Amino acid sequence: MEIGEAVGRYEQAAALLPARWQQAARRAPEHRKALAEEFRLRTGRPMTILTCEGEMLVSDELPRDSVTQADLEQLCDAVTGYSRYAAAETMAKGYLIGRGGFRIGLCGTVAVRQDGGLALRDISSATVRISRQVRGLWQEVPALSESGFDSTLIAAPPGAGKTTLLRDMIAALSNGTEERAALRVGVVDERGEIAGMYRGVPQLDVGCHTDVLDGCPKAVGIPMLLRSANPQVIAVDEITEEADIRAMTAAANCGVKLLATIHAEGAEELRRKPLFRLLEQAQVFRRLVSITVEDGQRRYRTEEL
Repeated sequence: MEIGEAVGRYEQAAALLPARWQQAARRAPEHRKALAEEFRLRTGRPMTILTCEGEMLVSDELPRDSVTQADLEQLCDAVTGYSRYAAAETMAKGYLIGRGGFRIGLCGTVAVRQDGGLALRDISSATVRISRQVRGLWQEVPALSESGFDSTLIAAPPGAGKTTLLRDMIAALSNGTEERAALRVGVVDERGEIAGMYRGVPQLDVGCHTDVLDGCPKAVGIPMLLRSANPQVIAVDEITEEADIRAMTAAANCGVKLLATIHAEGAEELRRKPLFRLLEQAQVFRRLVSITVEDGQRRYRTEEL
């Protein structure tokens, strides 16, 4: 990604912050803006920026202000257009999606309603994830360099770039090339991090032949896509439950290819996970892409499963 584009996404994310924190974010040096992955706001603490090197203060200027609960309430009001009721479902799951497709993770007091539902109040911290479009990553994955596509699983620890690679692979499959035909791709974007849907419009490029189910559990969304969108490939983020695997197995039995991510440091740790043993038994995936971060650089390794 060009530095100018990276800084531009930083500025877009900063525009979601309360006014005084917008000003602090914009005073950060350009190189820090380009590397920033998240804004972290915690009550009683100064705002920080997360980069691949860890958290750092948004600015070295003194005196350092602290985030207040009023700041966090203002952030939620601004992102929801002062209509939290309309966003109550995602807030209860601990996040909001802002203009530009930026995901805001929330922590606070969880209240259990009489109907068994959840509500989040007394917000204590917020994480504004600065999602960026990094194009051309698919070229690191041989699965897309050939005429066909084998179902592929992407494994990496948190923050290593699983979703960024997933998104670029989705777009590459959906758009096709002169040598490779475009495919119909269905995306189950359970947490709004892949396409960054905002009022029904993807804020991030997922290709021109892609259909997105936003905010839908994977085990529910995969059969929905099979019935409604006739996909050739189904993509999901972060496999976490047996129900996800059962749904993907059913899709694979219908001739659909799968593309997904899972948390793991690498192939060795992945093979120790009980969930992976279920994946092996299902024989859904044919390739594994592992992402590691070395000296601030992401490395990609592909192997057969």
